[in-house]
Amino acid sequence: MNGDSERLEVVSDQDVVRVRQLVRSVAVQVKLSLVDQTKLVTAASELARNTLVYGGGGSVEVFRVDNGRRPGIKIVFADQGPGIADLDLALTDGYTTGGGLGLGLSGARRLVDEFDIDTAVGQGTTITVTKWCR
Repeated sequence: MNGDSERLEVVSDQDVVRVRQLVRSVAVQVKLSLVDQTKLVTAASELARNTLVYGGGGSVEVFRVDNGRRPGIKIVFADQGPGIADLDLALTDGYTTGGGLGLGLSGARRLVDEFDIDTAVGQGTTITVTKWCR
């Protein structure tokens, strides 16, 4: 990954707010449209909350990236929690275990351009999302 990055630990509700603020700030810097800023901040909020609630806390790293054609933002959410036992179910539209924005993973996936999830039961979860400038 190229570009600058900033990392935040997520261990409290206040940290979820800080993630949203950081993502909004970086989205403005890379000149995402207001609509894309809102989509990315919404997805980041959901995923940061999942990191806290289901992963027991973890970290979020925000990267400024450029693929040679356009700038963007890549965000990596990582935890050492229990992992996701049924990934297909967790990615099903409308599936939620409550407590978040009600988007679930599938909703967050729809709000970004690239979405990758790596999870193993007992070993935690890492979700990487990218949003590119249009």
